[in-house]
Amino acid sequence: MSRVLGLVLMILVLQGCASGGKARPFEIKNLAKSDIDMVADSHIRALNDLVRELTIKLYKRNPRELKKGPPGITVSRRLQLLLDSPRLINHPELNGRYGTDAIPLAFEPDFRGDRVFALMVGISGMLHASYSYRDEFFMLNDIDQQKLFNSARNLEAIAWRLNNRRQPDGNLFLLSNGIADNGVPNYSFERIFGKLIAYQDMMAQIVSDKTNRAINSVVVGFASTTLLPI
Repeated sequence: MSRVLGLVLMILVLQGCASGGKARPFEIKNLAKSDIDMVADSHIRALNDLVRELTIKLYKRNPRELKKGPPGITVSRRLQLLLDSPRLINHPELNGRYGTDAIPLAFEPDFRGDRVFALMVGISGMLHASYSYRDEFFMLNDIDQQKLFNSARNLEAIAWRLNNRRQPDGNLFLLSNGIADNGVPNYSFERIFGKLIAYQDMMAQIVSDKTNRAINSVVVGFASTTLLPI
């Protein structure tokens, strides 16, 4: 069995377990998909689920941020803005920033808007861009392994900034990992980031093996304000 096929089968098994073992119904359009396309589609669904989970958890830890948004805004509405299809990529309250361009807003001292929304527009938009702004793949669609790899390195940097970047008064810009009331450490945010990174790295390697295109192993400085291009 080839390395690529082995990885494909592993992803499909993992996705089957995650969905309770329920098989997805057959669709005619799947005849126009390669194995890699179907794995990519599966990854995108998993990433969207993780983005949804991360957004909800960040708002629970930082309820003040939602109040900085438009009047009457809810977490459910924020999720629609982040994940609806076709994807909205121009948000006036972020001055039209999207993807990696939106992420710095969450850590800018002078930003008065919703930092959770800025961060998640950044993360979800970056993942969206890493799949060439597609929500679904077919045989003639190309997947760029370098974009996937770069997004994984950016996620590592974002996770570090979330835990370390502080406002002038010494408080974190956004609360994430911490200690629960019973004294037990809460690393649930770290686990979500770990899953996001693993999905992107795995997909990058699958595409690299399938297309025989090398991945340039670049590094992003965690303390830097610059993220890798997608």
